Amino acid sequence: MFLENSPLVEVRGFQWMGINLGIKDQTLDFGVLAAEVPCQAAAVFTRSTMPGAPVLVGREHVASGRLQAVVVNSKNANVATGQGGIADAREMCRGVGEALGLAPECVLPSSTGVIGKRLPMERIRSGFTRIADNLGSTPAHIEQFARAIMTTDTVPKWAVAQVGNATVLGVAKGSGMIEPNMATMLSYIVTDAALPEGALQPLLKRVVDKSFNRVSVDSDTSTSDTVVLLASGQAGAVDPEAFEQALEGLAQTLARKLARDGEGATKLIELTVSGAHSPEMALTLAKTVINSPLVKTAIHGADPNWGRFVMAIGKAFDYPVQREELRIYFGRGAERLVIDAANMEDGTADLDGVTALLKHEDVPIELVVGNGAHREVVWGCDLSREYVAINADYTT
Repeated sequence: MFLENSPLVEVRGFQWMGINLGIKDQTLDFGVLAAEVPCQAAAVFTRSTMPGAPVLVGREHVASGRLQAVVVNSKNANVATGQGGIADAREMCRGVGEALGLAPECVLPSSTGVIGKRLPMERIRSGFTRIADNLGSTPAHIEQFARAIMTTDTVPKWAVAQVGNATVLGVAKGSGMIEPNMATMLSYIVTDAALPEGALQPLLKRVVDKSFNRVSVDSDTSTSDTVVLLASGQAGAVDPEAFEQALEGLAQTLARKLARDGEGATKLIELTVSGAHSPEMALTLAKTVINSPLVKTAIHGADPNWGRFVMAIGKAFDYPVQREELRIYFGRGAERLVIDAANMEDGTADLDGVTALLKHEDVPIELVVGNGAHREVVWGCDLSREYVAINADYTT
């Protein structure tokens, strides 16, 4: 069972911590997640051709399919830092491993923040000595970890699911540099469920494709994206299909939370494309529209400029849509309004009604692009003046 808005809960066998090392300011900036036993592990990373040093090291460490800890710092991404940055990422794993009595290869590193600066390793090293005294399993410890991984996020993000006797808990961060390929985000998911050997990696990839790979804030792909899944097996076996369904619901909730907390965002957009002739057509059109700055700014201003959608759909050159087949639906239920692109020249559309719907904090939109059987959903947010302000002063 997936719990949409559940409070934080303990997951047996896992401990968390979040503390401040003064990497940039006095907010929490150093987090550790540790398991009592070696865990089955899977991870999906950014497709950026400029990955950060922690991504390179993380790929090496998760290749065995086993991990027992994660270490994360915020405020500095350890990206474009050369061999020195890779050495720093390895030292983070080594320091956490020594504190927990683990081999460095059992630790996955992550960093998030400003690109192009070496980590302040003296401060990071001071964190290794504080791990033993700060780890705990309570909701308060989990929230401290969730806050320690934040950068421009305004709120910590988590979601919980229950599958039989097992619990699944996911924590995520992400607010800007987000485009569905993956989003600029970190997410750490733990479960005490036991799953078949070799099942985790393909399962996680399927879930990521239906959740984190469908989020858009600003169409930029990050250098540091990481999603990790750790399964300790301490609660016993669960049905793999039920587990995947619960994990998908959990990941989609985290994806929506990332979009809702987009930098400067005031609205969450849920965009559905239906009537497509293939899943690829539906998803390509959906991503093309949700990434459009003109669509995002129109929604921010509650401007019923349906021409923005026509423009965006026309950019998907491999999947042309006939104007007479395009219908744009705004809202849900009794409020739902439609713009029929084939008949707009008569000027009868209720544009005032569309404006009213676009003023809501949640903006569901469906684009019907033909008579096909396929539909896909993506999530995004509006693009506001505040987004520009945040990113104009990001490094200061």
